[in-house]
Amino acid sequence: MSEPGQVPESAVRAARDLRVLVGRLRRRFEEVRAAEELSAAQTSALARLAARGPSSASALAGVERVRPQSMAATLAALQERDLVRRSPDPDDGRRHVVALTEAGRERAEGARAAREEWLTTALQERFTEQERTRIVEALGLLDRLSQP
Repeated sequence: MSEPGQVPESAVRAARDLRVLVGRLRRRFEEVRAAEELSAAQTSALARLAARGPSSASALAGVERVRPQSMAATLAALQERDLVRRSPDPDDGRRHVVALTEAGRERAEGARAAREEWLTTALQERFTEQERTRIVEALGLLDRLSQP
């Protein structure tokens, strides 16, 4: 039992172990993503546009938590590969709206599918049905960490 105001050892260990695990999983996803020949920032911008639809570069920079200049460079690289297109914002002529091209949509969907396929296969091969059920239950608990 911990003293009032003292963090229990179980919370310290859970935080440390979870941080390490998330880092390892992130690296594994990066290995899968690396085969796509896009940077992590480019892949993330494509995924965001695929999930939420067209957006301004400044709005994308905000949700991706990067500087507008960094997002502009990311979008320029994607536009060079014909994965996104920019068009004037019908509501504000000073801004542009960025949207996926058909090739960009296919790339985003393929990238998501590749990561999901790797994870599904790993879960199937490395865990029993009972263990997968426990993982799903634990994920429900861990989801609270993402809530405000």
